[in-house]
Amino acid sequence: MNAIQIYLAKSLGLLLHFHRFRSFVVPPILLQFCLGSSNFSLVRLSKMDHAKIFQGIEEDYENLKEILREAVAIQSVSSDPSKRDETIRMVHWMKAKLEEIGATCSLQDLGNQTLEGKEIPLPPVLFGTLGTDKSKKTLLVYGHVDVQPAQKSDGWDTEPFELVEKDGKLFGRGSSDDKGPVLCWVHAIRAAQKNNVELPINIKFCFEAMEESGSVGLEDLLKREQKGFLSDVDFTCISDSYWLGTKKPCLTYGLRGICSFFVEVSGIKQDLHSGVFGGVVHEPLADLFWIMSQLTTVENRISIPSIYDDVAPMSEVEARIYKEIEFDVKEFRESVGASKLPTEDKETLLIRRWREPSLTVHGVEGAFYGKGEKTVIPSKVIGKFSIRIVPNMTPEKVNKIVGDYLNELWKKRGSPNTFNAKPGHSAMSWVADVNDPNFLAGARAMKLVHGVEPDRIREGCSIPITLTFQELTGKSVLLLPIGAADDMAHSQNEKNNKFNYIEGVKTLLSYIMELGSA
Repeated sequence: MNAIQIYLAKSLGLLLHFHRFRSFVVPPILLQFCLGSSNFSLVRLSKMDHAKIFQGIEEDYENLKEILREAVAIQSVSSDPSKRDETIRMVHWMKAKLEEIGATCSLQDLGNQTLEGKEIPLPPVLFGTLGTDKSKKTLLVYGHVDVQPAQKSDGWDTEPFELVEKDGKLFGRGSSDDKGPVLCWVHAIRAAQKNNVELPINIKFCFEAMEESGSVGLEDLLKREQKGFLSDVDFTCISDSYWLGTKKPCLTYGLRGICSFFVEVSGIKQDLHSGVFGGVVHEPLADLFWIMSQLTTVENRISIPSIYDDVAPMSEVEARIYKEIEFDVKEFRESVGASKLPTEDKETLLIRRWREPSLTVHGVEGAFYGKGEKTVIPSKVIGKFSIRIVPNMTPEKVNKIVGDYLNELWKKRGSPNTFNAKPGHSAMSWVADVNDPNFLAGARAMKLVHGVEPDRIREGCSIPITLTFQELTGKSVLLLPIGAADDMAHSQNEKNNKFNYIEGVKTLLSYIMELGSA
């Protein structure tokens, strides 16, 4: 090559990667001049080529479904000690899948934990590396392979650990949260390999099996690996969230944090017969119900004074986002089976869901909750609730505000019972820049696959590890949702639509290719 050819070749290198899955075709004469005719067939990918690759993914559906069936069948319930061997087996199964696509893998030991009075091993964290080319940037992919508990008796229409396809829906625990999306990464890379498409980036994988139980041990491991496994990461992507609706894709740029609380009331040495002792003792459960009833209004607004004071003010730019987002309030209401919502205004509903705090009462420990009747007076009860926090709220301040409020309520109650309110776990909220190269690559990928510009949304849930990755790598983290809003993660009849599963593979492959130009 002469000097002009070398200059043009370098200029075109990034362009060629960027347009692998797009309709752009570099004129053959220019390619031949810059790279020589021998390289021409390796880099020229037209619109027809990406359509061919996508068609191949669709034609491979039955195989992709069978792989998901294998994953769903492994009962990796991290919170259940009796399922711990299955949870560990799931990590080893996933390791084999990564190795099949050429990744170099290692299992990071996290030691043991005490669960239900037993000391059992924690599932190892799976690290994988695919590509070590120092001239390429590196993407870190995070996901989890553990699941929530599930039994058919909970109200499932099918066996939860048997993948069942009905009307284009793949039912099974973990099909959407998060085994399906995790496998989409493997399927995407395999599709590239089948078509001899070189990946323009290196990829690292961090898959855990304790996410549904608080990611025990993961943050400490990642901190130890900040100058090791994480040292060369340029982007991070997590596919463990959902579309706003069921039809239009989105990218998630914000998450609420969380502060959880326990309210304990006790006063008698043991449970008592209500027919013998009813009316002659101060009942802890009655005290607790009174306290818990003072936390929110019937319209789901938090009653705790000053709780809204630190909520970050909304800019005009952000306010316009809520106006422009495509969201069907009626569809949302019907999807959750509600007869009425606290607000039916689209913008107000989204703001309350994403960028204002909310308080949810989760349950009572120590009270009778089974079928039938048990007419006892519980001796000790513990109420549990949490507050989802947003920028600029901090767990430290929220914990103090809530603690002070609960103690003031107890004084008003005037009960002689013993009262103890204490905070549980907490996590900060997270907000990212929707215009950084990572998000723009995700947006281009989604538009290529779905034909529309994705909405930029926040999410009301908390994924604490998102902020951990951002702080330890100092680089952008993208939440790239694959599943639909009605996938029912954590609930009965969890499913992943066939459409979302297949299109998810296409989206992740396109995103990988788009990162080559980021």
